[in-house]
Amino acid sequence: MFIERRLNPSTNSVELWWCEWAIDGIGPAKKVQIARISDEPTQVTAQDESTLEPAICWSYGRTVGNVAVFSSTLLGHFPGQEGDDAVLLCDFVKAGKFRNGPPRWWCRTHQTYWGTKADLESYENSGEMCCSAHAQPMSYVLKPFTLNLDEYDEVGIWCSMPAAISTEAIARRPPRIHVHVRPKAGGKKSVDRDFQAISVLYSDKDGLFGNQEITRVNITPPAAFDFVTAIENKREMSWVNCGRCGYPHLDLGRFALVPHSKHYCGNCGYDSTHSKGKIISTPLKPLHDQFAKDLKYETPHRTINLDSYDGCTFTVWASTPAVVWTAARPQELGIHVHVHKDGLRVIDDTFGEVIYQGQILRRSDLVNQMAERSIV
Repeated sequence: MFIERRLNPSTNSVELWWCEWAIDGIGPAKKVQIARISDEPTQVTAQDESTLEPAICWSYGRTVGNVAVFSSTLLGHFPGQEGDDAVLLCDFVKAGKFRNGPPRWWCRTHQTYWGTKADLESYENSGEMCCSAHAQPMSYVLKPFTLNLDEYDEVGIWCSMPAAISTEAIARRPPRIHVHVRPKAGGKKSVDRDFQAISVLYSDKDGLFGNQEITRVNITPPAAFDFVTAIENKREMSWVNCGRCGYPHLDLGRFALVPHSKHYCGNCGYDSTHSKGKIISTPLKPLHDQFAKDLKYETPHRTINLDSYDGCTFTVWASTPAVVWTAARPQELGIHVHVHKDGLRVIDDTFGEVIYQGQILRRSDLVNQMAERSIV
């Protein structure tokens, strides 16, 4: 059994159908429609290869981010609990017309329009309504770590990138999401680890976006990476809500490199929302601003000379601005160092000055090295 989306010409609506392949042993397998499910994927019951459960999906190098969401569920085929090979069903909504007149649809899953001549020919030949990116594998996490910001005194969320300097080999890898959680201010951390992606909850009374139904922001690696690099490179960053559906706009990849004023909505396909000025728009910006009790940064007055640690191994990162910081104190912005001796960590701190091979390290250089090793 599998699920297929079909366009009903009589109602001009997209329907979900349970289908199966019928094999009679003589000719090729034939696809048989078993039963119409609904018009909306949120009404589907998980069955066989298709799964409807909490999930976060994203795609590197594209504008697909699945960041601010109405629902925590996604419909698709997930081979494991996490990976980079999920195949998601298209999710179409009407999106006006093309400039030459024909109606067009917007695939919210894969962030592309449907209704071109090539799309119509493909639909006529196959009977399946699929956007041009429907086979694009996506990274995913099922049942992601979920954090309610209202339940803890101190939460810190960062984009975790590969190290800048280390006595050991540094592998290139995608960014991750690093989380610190302190139930009580100044107390012990109950969470201190990296995640592939996380989901952040907040009250609808906080009114972060134009659509009050949104009370969940998924923090994905590409969105966190672009947020931090925009701060580091002093790019103008803010957010804009769609003028039609109120959904917050997300710029990723090449769209996050240069501020601009015209924005395409990833939720409804509306392409005429304009910001007051040229910006990079991300839902992480209001999340960052609203929950911050202190937006200041301070450089720690600590110095370490790594040349004096003979026989030790060490790893060095530039500390980067947090995506979310709810502590009532400034963030430390410096250089973070781990030093190990005989397998034990003897240094784990952030310094304002780090000396290595007789030179004072520059934090900006370390940020660039970390970004270059990040697969995005």
